Amino acid sequence: MQAVIVNEFGDIEATGLGHMPGPIPEPGEVLVRNKAVAVNYVDLLVIAGTYQFRPECPFVPGKAPAGVVEAVGDGVDRFKVGDRVLAMAEEGGYAEQVTVAADQCYGLPDSMPYAAAAAMALVYDTAWVALRDRVRVREGEVALILGASGGVGYAALQLAHAMGVRTLAGIARPEKAEFVLDAGAEAVIDLSVPDLREALRRQVYEANGGKGADVILDPLGGDIFDAALRALAWRGRMVVIGFAAGRIPVIKANYLLLKNIEVSGLQVSDYRKQTPDIMRQCFTDIFSLYEAGKIKPAPVTQVPLKDYRSALIQVRDRSAHGRLVLAIE
Repeated sequence: MQAVIVNEFGDIEATGLGHMPGPIPEPGEVLVRNKAVAVNYVDLLVIAGTYQFRPECPFVPGKAPAGVVEAVGDGVDRFKVGDRVLAMAEEGGYAEQVTVAADQCYGLPDSMPYAAAAAMALVYDTAWVALRDRVRVREGEVALILGASGGVGYAALQLAHAMGVRTLAGIARPEKAEFVLDAGAEAVIDLSVPDLREALRRQVYEANGGKGADVILDPLGGDIFDAALRALAWRGRMVVIGFAAGRIPVIKANYLLLKNIEVSGLQVSDYRKQTPDIMRQCFTDIFSLYEAGKIKPAPVTQVPLKDYRSALIQVRDRSAHGRLVLAIE
């Protein structure tokens, strides 16, 4: 089968398009013919060897492809050949085929194209778990979504809006304002302003009647995390999703005590392994909201598998508009 192969950890140029034997499903697994897979920032970390889970080289990168079941291993009764699925694989998506544990696959609604399923994977489930389980958001609360024009942020804006939550969109590029407002944000918080430590909290208070945010989702870290922590309301809840801004911040525990606030973390891969029941509910909700027209993926640009390097470069340089999806024939 054709696949993107990483023979050793490094930058994008260390990868190559080649051929390797197709996988065979073991007991409890399904073989999926990949149709589409999103290009994610995390793919760059995996290729570089800096992600928390390091596959053994050589390997095929790419998480959560969407495709068709081609074969099933012994003991699999949830799926049959021909079923359309989202396969929450940790690797192997940048290839024509992948094997995945059957309990990590989710049947797709008939109305959902493969490209849409791939575009929503990783970001909508991450946002759902962050909102529902980590910060336990309630209808009528106010959520500040940092990095709101990115994959997880955009998903969180839509999901929170569908849950009856008021949202403030934190963005570093003012030209993205219309994009996040269309996703359901009530107001934009400019993360590019000088003196962010004071300005972020001031903007939140101005947008929320002099009050802080009930919940904050942060995929950025760095100085933005430091400033956002000060914008939490009393008994507010904040979840750390990543450190796209570069620096891993440090918290002084006395600040948590004085404001009665919570800060938690989210590694959604562990949810898939440890709490499959929560993840089934997660995807049931996401697919239902999609079918109801209440959420939709960011605009999708499809590129052929052979052009994967240019797609990764766009994600690395943050020049992509919407979601980049590799179309696999």
